[in-house]
Amino acid sequence: MNKSHRLLVIDDSQEILVALAKFFQKKNYDVVTASDGLNGLKLIKDDEGGFDLVITDIVMPDISGVGIIKILKQKYPKTPVVAITGWGPQPQALAVEAHADHVLEKPFDIKELERLVSSLLTTRVATKQ
Repeated sequence: MNKSHRLLVIDDSQEILVALAKFFQKKNYDVVTASDGLNGLKLIKDDEGGFDLVITDIVMPDISGVGIIKILKQKYPKTPVVAITGWGPQPQALAVEAHADHVLEKPFDIKELERLVSSLLTTRVATKQ
């Protein structure tokens, strides 16, 4: 990987947030984290360079992942979003409706998430050229 891709990870579970950040940092990604939807939206708004990909939990207090996806896709429609949830088909359907690029149900295999992130970033880079 020539340039380090910037990932934003949003989850209200500190355990998941730390685990994903450590995992992707070891894989040479630049990882920014937010522990809730409000902070995630602030990071998206304040970040001028944009994120290459966003991973967000769907069910969170204050602003849900669905709200984040909708706002992100309006502002940055080509930014891939992976939604993660442990709440079953209802939140998954909402995330798909909000145009999440992929939805993973918790618990998920972190290697599967890594392959998915890599694939989405490869596709994004290819469509930019």
